[in-house]
Amino acid sequence: MTDSDQTAAGREPVGAAPSAGTPAGTAPGDGTPDETGVRDPAPAPAATPTPPASAPGSSPTPGTPATPRAQALPQVAADIAAGYAFTGPALELGALLWDGQCLADAPIRIPLSMLNRHGLVAGATGTGKTKTLQLISEQLSANGVPVFLADVKGDVSGISAPGKPGDKVAERSAQVGQEWEAAGFPCAFYGLGGIGPGIPLRATVTSFGPVLLSKVLQLNQTQEQSLSLIFHYADTKGLELYDLKDLRAVAGFLVSDVGKAELKGIGGLSPATAGVILRAITAFEQQGAASFFGEPEFDTSELVRLAPDGRGLVSVLELPAVQDKPQLFSTFLMWLLADLFHRLPEVGDVDRPKLVFFFDEAHLLFNGASKAFLESITQTVRLIRSKGVGIFFVTQTPKDVPGDVLAQLGNRVQHALRAFTPDDAKALKATVRTFPKSPYDLEELLTGLGTGEAVITVLSENGAPTPVAATRLRAPRSLMAPIDPAALDQAVNSSPLYARYAQAVDRESAFEKLSEAERKREETAVTEALDTAAPAPSPSPRKREASRDASLAEQVVGSGIFRSLARSVGTQLGREISRSLFGTRRR
Repeated sequence: MTDSDQTAAGREPVGAAPSAGTPAGTAPGDGTPDETGVRDPAPAPAATPTPPASAPGSSPTPGTPATPRAQALPQVAADIAAGYAFTGPALELGALLWDGQCLADAPIRIPLSMLNRHGLVAGATGTGKTKTLQLISEQLSANGVPVFLADVKGDVSGISAPGKPGDKVAERSAQVGQEWEAAGFPCAFYGLGGIGPGIPLRATVTSFGPVLLSKVLQLNQTQEQSLSLIFHYADTKGLELYDLKDLRAVAGFLVSDVGKAELKGIGGLSPATAGVILRAITAFEQQGAASFFGEPEFDTSELVRLAPDGRGLVSVLELPAVQDKPQLFSTFLMWLLADLFHRLPEVGDVDRPKLVFFFDEAHLLFNGASKAFLESITQTVRLIRSKGVGIFFVTQTPKDVPGDVLAQLGNRVQHALRAFTPDDAKALKATVRTFPKSPYDLEELLTGLGTGEAVITVLSENGAPTPVAATRLRAPRSLMAPIDPAALDQAVNSSPLYARYAQAVDRESAFEKLSEAERKREETAVTEALDTAAPAPSPSPRKREASRDASLAEQVVGSGIFRSLARSVGTQLGREISRSLFGTRRR
């Protein structure tokens, strides 16, 4: 795709960074953008002896004007800006804040090739995290990188429509040296189980696996192990668990008089524990969660697509209708990642990611997680980078993310934090300790940042952390508000994926097979009981009744119908289901 095609498609190409302090109005090659928006590399300016007017730790003042482009940068600011002067393609995040000034000649950027090294976007409520996701997603799409966004509050759908110019946008663009132009980006909208707007997104229970399902059902470690036994039995016998009624049927069978012997060799299933699991499943269904599980199951490769014009497709999962089920949607997001991990091939280090996945409200994923669950998350984050997938966790403070996971997140965008309580103050100090040393007083800075401002450090092209930079972020080019509901519905209904996933399918599975076996067992028992009901000359009525009862008991417990059921089903399906991370099914 040529540069002219990219520009016509609304793409904002990115190139090498300008040197900090370059004056405006110079020729191409001096670090200023040409008419295509590409910045040419330029040599770093000579060091200026001008000292900052106040202490380096002083907080930036929100709304201050940009430094005139002809003004040389203070030495410390020039050193920070030099850390973001990359030679390859990079996303433009904003302009450096130093000594109460927004320095438009000191752009803060992130290399495109480093976005699969994962990241963290954190900050208190209302500090601009969502707009940061929108800003980064727009530029990823423009550079041909697919994006996945979880829209918890319903305000991300505007990325599909051009933004609206206004005084605030013009002011912010002038402050950060941005040539703002409205643009919308190609989007696909999804909804969990068809609840709310979006293409229905479902998973089968078999595919979801016992570890993730235990998290959703809020089971303890013992109950999780018992649920794993149920999945193990269904897997080895080839019984597909498409929906929750299949899982309930298998659990009930394994604690019945006929089925309990099936697990005797590996410890069995306690009726009390099975009862807890069955009650949890029932309560889960009563909350309306049954629609999230079933067929057709979503093909996660749909997330790694490009639009016809070559831009990356932004997949938006609309979650406002299930905000009251945080455990479910956060765990469902982890299923998407685990499935992508199994599906995508190894690519190693690439010049741009195959997909960037924004995991909003990440603290919900880790709250109350079992040790096995946390270990699986850590392993997924550590290994999925080689598949070309970058993950950005979005939450309020870094301490919401376990240390082993946080250590894998090389790119940091930290919005303002509040210190209203002792716990807030403790979280603030912990956050400061996670940053490299810097000339800023980070405790003061982080509590003084305005909306749309952040402290940033990313991985440079050689993998080293960049200097900590207080940054005023650019304005997104797309609409910074939800699109009209009618426009959203039209976008969903016109998608070629809607016809594929809209209608739920209920194929024959474990529930139907076990129900059919139960029906046949009862028919056989009744038939054999009638056959033995003919009068015999010698036995007394009491003995005849006892004989009939014994015959029925033998038929129910010893007929072997249920014992042979799983073997016949396994033979019919012809394969054993194998599992990997999180106990999810390998495709």
